[in-house]
Amino acid sequence: MLIVHVQVRVLPGMESAFIEATRANASASILEPGIARFDVVRHRDDPTRFILVEVYRDAEAPLRHKETAHYATWRDTVAPMMAEPRSSVKLDAIFPDPAKF
Repeated sequence: MLIVHVQVRVLPGMESAFIEATRANASASILEPGIARFDVVRHRDDPTRFILVEVYRDAEAPLRHKETAHYATWRDTVAPMMAEPRSSVKLDAIFPDPAKF
């Protein structure tokens, strides 16, 4: 399993629009067979900062995800909302046991 934490900071005042677009993307993303989880969380101390927690079943799943129409719509919709370029960290699952997913 591959876990990706995507760090996002949006422009002040764009939080609601970002949440709406991101919920639509996440709702479609969790239906993809290669995605085990797709969480959207926000920092408590800074409402302009979000983390997307994407849990993929295999190494190819992120590439397949980026080929979907819902991802392209999300990417293009949120691009003007960004206060800075988004960044990501790739992680390996240790617990719970990745073999159980």
